[in-house]
Amino acid sequence: MRVGITGHRGLDTDVERRVRGLLEAVVRAYDPDELVGVSCVADGPDAWFAEYVLAHGGRLEVVVPADAYRESLPEEHWPVYDRLMDRAAEVHRTGMTDSDSVAHMAGSEILVDLADELLAVWDGNPAWGFGGTADVVAYAERAGVRVRVLWPDGATR
Repeated sequence: MRVGITGHRGLDTDVERRVRGLLEAVVRAYDPDELVGVSCVADGPDAWFAEYVLAHGGRLEVVVPADAYRESLPEEHWPVYDRLMDRAAEVHRTGMTDSDSVAHMAGSEILVDLADELLAVWDGNPAWGFGGTADVVAYAERAGVRVRVLWPDGATR
């Protein structure tokens, strides 16, 4: 089972704790011998999911939206990003250079195209900008990929 992840970054501490619990519970339900997590390993749900997949015994595949992607992430996330990249069984690249919304959406499309299911840490609202979580969910739905929304009851962004 190839499972992709998309989700909101910059969640507050309470929402983060609750989202982590949801992600960990979902990952534990998969057979680790059959689980392949597909992630862009950005800070937030992407990285948390990747860490849970590896801790559960699954495999990780990473999608890199652009050559400059790592540098566009918060510097404090770089060690986590590097560790997850080192543990990736496979890395997929868009071939784009600049880490912008077009590259991020292209990376998300590759991620969805690789997945049998997409987990979306999503509040159900429209994207704040092109390539946001809502756009990725819409792409997955158009592509016929099952979407499972994970959002804590009563949580806000």
